[in-house]
Amino acid sequence: MTGPLTSPRNPRLKAVAALRKRRGRDAEGRILIDGPRALGLALDAGMAVETVLHCPERDGPEAAAVLVRAAQAGAAVEAVGVSAFGRVAYGDAPDSVVAVAPRPATGLDRISLGSAPLLLVAVGVEKPGNLGALLRAADGAGADGLIACDGAADPFGPNAVRASRGIVFSMPLAEVDTAEALDWLKARGVKIVAALPDGPLNYTDADLTGPVAIVLGEEHAGLPDPWRAAADLGLRVPMRGRADSLNLAVTGALLLYEAVRQRGGDR
Repeated sequence: MTGPLTSPRNPRLKAVAALRKRRGRDAEGRILIDGPRALGLALDAGMAVETVLHCPERDGPEAAAVLVRAAQAGAAVEAVGVSAFGRVAYGDAPDSVVAVAPRPATGLDRISLGSAPLLLVAVGVEKPGNLGALLRAADGAGADGLIACDGAADPFGPNAVRASRGIVFSMPLAEVDTAEALDWLKARGVKIVAALPDGPLNYTDADLTGPVAIVLGEEHAGLPDPWRAAADLGLRVPMRGRADSLNLAVTGALLLYEAVRQRGGDR
């Protein structure tokens, strides 16, 4: 372990801080991992972490343990002073660890399908927090993967990573356009189940066993026409109050866990 870095103007810290913006991540092909828990999940997933910056004054037992793991995996571990660490830290209550890693591949070949896969498809999701929460719900339900289509949100952006609680590093994830996703699902015999405000079926009345992809659109725009046309089933979640819809991640969790219930509860 080397360090400490004490100047917020340090060029290496400036380069890391630039990865907070999507433009910087896309240009460098690298992402940030905030916090010891997320870093531990990334290491568990075999990610090739390049650099880990940490603030010794803030390190706790969890951070100390993951720093040892990162160093053993070949990452360069560097100590950073409190003031300088603020240059790269996330949010007002930052973790003591920030790591840099290559952006993971997100092709459809990352998703392996068994005999009765359960998939979540997020189309045009603009809010990173929603995308991160959907990843977390998919993991909790034991889904086989999440396909993000035509969305502006970066699943490896700080807000999405934080909302996923680091699950983005372990959940099989693909980023493709609608045409590629539809071709891939149809070729594998996966039933497309669309969540629609005007869906003809209550979500508890639909058969969600067998190979199923639950498809959700952005809250304000809904699902685009190609997905509506391709859907084998259209489901609605009954709304009994004055609101006309639920949060996207809440809807995704409801449908995923209904599928889990129909499949026997444990996956």
